Amino acid sequence: MKESNNNSLGMESEVVEFKKSTSELTAGVISLSSMLNKHGEATLYFGVKNDGTIIGQKDVTESTLRDISRKISEGIKPQVIPVISMELVNDKTIIKVSAKGNANIYSAFDKYYIRSFDEDKKVSPEMLYQLINSKGEPDLIVDEATIRTDLTFKTLKNLYVINGYNINEKEFEHNMKLLTSDGRYNYMAELLSDINDISIKVVTFAGVDKSVMVKRTEYGNKCLITAVNDVLEYMNVINETKVKLGGIKRVEESYFDYACFKEAWLNACVHTRWTEKIPPAVYIYDDRIEIVSNGGLPKALNKDDFFKGVSKPVNSALLNIFTNLDLIDQTGHGIPLIISKYGKDAFYISDNTIIVTIPINKELLENNNSNNDYTELNDNEKKVLDKMKNNSRITISELVDEVNISESYVEKIIRKLKKEDYIYRVGSNKSGFWGISR
Repeated sequence: MKESNNNSLGMESEVVEFKKSTSELTAGVISLSSMLNKHGEATLYFGVKNDGTIIGQKDVTESTLRDISRKISEGIKPQVIPVISMELVNDKTIIKVSAKGNANIYSAFDKYYIRSFDEDKKVSPEMLYQLINSKGEPDLIVDEATIRTDLTFKTLKNLYVINGYNINEKEFEHNMKLLTSDGRYNYMAELLSDINDISIKVVTFAGVDKSVMVKRTEYGNKCLITAVNDVLEYMNVINETKVKLGGIKRVEESYFDYACFKEAWLNACVHTRWTEKIPPAVYIYDDRIEIVSNGGLPKALNKDDFFKGVSKPVNSALLNIFTNLDLIDQTGHGIPLIISKYGKDAFYISDNTIIVTIPINKELLENNNSNNDYTELNDNEKKVLDKMKNNSRITISELVDEVNISESYVEKIIRKLKKEDYIYRVGSNKSGFWGISR
């Protein structure tokens, strides 16, 4: 406990607030958020009158300090870590709370405030838009700490090396913004770590709704960059190109526009609100593909600007990493590209969700399916092919068990399916998967 002989702490200001006691704790938390929004620093005293006169805070215990810390942690988002101490002034105990923060915008109990001299002004929606527009969307995945302490980043480092960057091992985590202001791993670090609990799903349904699920493939528990690329590779494989013969031209057709899908998928992965723990997903129906991201538009972005390709990133640091690794650029051409192909109706936008719909070439699909009666295959060969279609990563030993034939027979079937262009292998035998040609 620090002791002082001053009987007054001076005046309140845009970075200093006085409260008579912790009975005003909620109002004090609001003051902290408003000062942080204005100047990035704040000091709050309990046991002091508005004019700076020290009256003391009665019955201060360690439990009192814990209650203050808990209230701040629950009330202010993104989270800040305050310094809370007791000071003795002329035999009177006061409590001092100091906080600093580098987030763009802080909320207190889901509302926003800004400091104006010694007052906390509630921010109107218009002013909030202006504040965020001028300062940018809060980078919550950088500011929010994860409970994980065992994270490693071998995959991410290798990706940077492959892309021509020199890695400073000692400063890597700091340079990549994988740490909170107090040195803990943040949620972005968990996303990009070698092993995590985040799963991205690609789900195929029979028909045009979710009543019958045919297949679910999960890409996750690994560095987000790898999982994102796995989805792109998978979708590229199933997007078979067929040759349409007619007239004097040889026309190649695909099931869907892969360039549009890629833009929609990467945007979903970069701009989804990861701190809400709902990863983006891909749903495949008979007539369309839906790319779903969580969180809606950034607060600083309206629909008109969104459709024009104006970028207001939700996760600025993550966007920089995707850009560094040549996964995405910041020209804003992705949304206009999709609109030029399918119009604005390709986008469903609500407060909590964005869904991008990419149509599937049904005519090509139907023609291809009509040619795939597989009459030249025997029953066991058809079973193996069906198993591969339902699980592109199925192993030979799993095929042995599921089809109930010998390993040598499975290997013989695989050789035939490859030779006759039914299947092909993508990647290594250990970590790759089966591609289906027809």
